[in-house]
Amino acid sequence: MGAEQAKNISTLIKARAKELGFDACGIARAQAVDATTQERINQWTDKGLHGQMDYMTRNTEKRLNPTLLVPGAQSVICVALNYHQKDYQPPGAHYKVSQYAAGRDYHFILKTKMYQLLEYIQTVAETQSARVFTDSAPVMERYWAQQAGLGATGKNTCLILPRKGSYFFLGEIILDIPLDYDPPYNKDLCGKCTRCMEACPTGAIVSPGVVDAKKCISYLTIELKDEIPGEFKGNTDNYIFGCDICQDICPHNRNFAQPTSEEDFRPLPAIARWEKQHWENMDKPAWKNAFVKTRSPVARALWPKLMQNIKNTSI
Repeated sequence: MGAEQAKNISTLIKARAKELGFDACGIARAQAVDATTQERINQWTDKGLHGQMDYMTRNTEKRLNPTLLVPGAQSVICVALNYHQKDYQPPGAHYKVSQYAAGRDYHFILKTKMYQLLEYIQTVAETQSARVFTDSAPVMERYWAQQAGLGATGKNTCLILPRKGSYFFLGEIILDIPLDYDPPYNKDLCGKCTRCMEACPTGAIVSPGVVDAKKCISYLTIELKDEIPGEFKGNTDNYIFGCDICQDICPHNRNFAQPTSEEDFRPLPAIARWEKQHWENMDKPAWKNAFVKTRSPVARALWPKLMQNIKNTSI
């Protein structure tokens, strides 16, 4: 494929991504991640900052080199989809759910759109090998999004899209054709700002760009299989699933974040209507009806875990 053809196909891909509702699309060359990033990831896991997320230490070679995930991989197409919304819970809601979990599970919505994008790509280019990824395989999403020019990682480790904020789901299509590559986004979007670090009630952001998962409210309320350690009980700002504190305080979100236009991200009935007593009186059938049957991300926290989180907010 010549350079001009690669450029034309890349333009068509980005136009189709926009038609499908994606808020950003960029393309990076598929190759091993740089040595500095590899060392940073190794140090993070060596220090045990990943907590019980053992999957972070598996398939390390594939995580650091996407060409091992797709035979003949040459390109990584990165997309971002806005999930931001305000007032998705009742006014003054006692128990808080992270806004990314307000609607249906993003894996279904994002992958549906991405497969539609891949189907389109296969009509304009000859590709023999391609895979779609969204937070479900050893792919360093934020790294590749930055390499594809979408934005920069903030001090809270969230990817910030310039003049858009960080309330975005990320996805990747890795495929075996050369494309027109975007320059990496190398600007520092945080500067001297440390609001996210200062706002975290558990001190999880231990240094700029480094999060100790074992202290993160999102980890404590979702990933942690054991009881929340005593030092953090009653210190989760009433979050019972996930956390938005470090994003809510970020000036990029306060100044630029716009509401999502994706209907499937609108709050499900339980998220939009449940008051304090509904959560506290939730039995297992109610949990199943409200979250499992509706394909809610909240179902990731099984009923006993969710009830434990509710109890822990008042200790």
